[in-house]
Amino acid sequence: MSDSVRADKPLYGAIVRAPVAPMHAEPRISSAMISQQLAGHRVDALADEGDWTRVRGADDYEGWVHAGFLAKAPATTARQSRRTTRISLGCTARTTAGGNRVLPLRAFLAPDETLVAGEIVESTRRAARFPLEPGAIVHSAEMFFSGTSYLWGGVTPWGADCSGLVQTVFALHGKQLPRDASMQALVGSDAGSDVGALEAADLLFFSDRDDKRVTHVGIATGERRMVHLALGRGGYSIERLTDRRDAYVALLRKRFQFARRVV
Repeated sequence: MSDSVRADKPLYGAIVRAPVAPMHAEPRISSAMISQQLAGHRVDALADEGDWTRVRGADDYEGWVHAGFLAKAPATTARQSRRTTRISLGCTARTTAGGNRVLPLRAFLAPDETLVAGEIVESTRRAARFPLEPGAIVHSAEMFFSGTSYLWGGVTPWGADCSGLVQTVFALHGKQLPRDASMQALVGSDAGSDVGALEAADLLFFSDRDDKRVTHVGIATGERRMVHLALGRGGYSIERLTDRRDAYVALLRKRFQFARRVV
């Protein structure tokens, strides 16, 4: 994933109206998808170019989103700003118009939508359901992302990359992390380079580059294991980092750089 550069004051606010809105590196559909924004989330519009809008999300990451995925955010009253938001944990919702739509993890239901299937959590209860606690974070990573395929730029269990998994899981527990692995490597405190001493929810960082720039991240689960989404595994995997008979684990150990503690 490439680093983004913070732009000037936004032109206006916008709300994502599709379940998932791809963010592209350039204002054209054939350019690389670098991230995603989810239904109901607010973004800052930084520039308009034809049918495309350059946006910045809550994580300060920037990219181009087609205008068809966005609606200009209405003026918000103080009462509306205190309204409880319903967060999808993977659900199907129905609008007043009678249509259904499937929403991924961490999408927001619209005010006029009702739950049809799946599960949601109200924003006022999120912290109690998903505390910022290492064991709970690991449990969410394993529960929500098990079976997920690798997708460059993805942030949901429908398809995600390594840093997308990390960012989404920690955000669910109230901790906003940067989008890319190289950015996440700058957060928190040093947790060393001994995988045997790592604690649950520590972040492990890897590099496959000569300059050692971070290119991959995983979440320690404790007991020398790690959960991650890896292209080399095709997606979700839990690695036993002491298993040197596994060629892929041996490669991971060779590429391991350091760990960071963010909770």
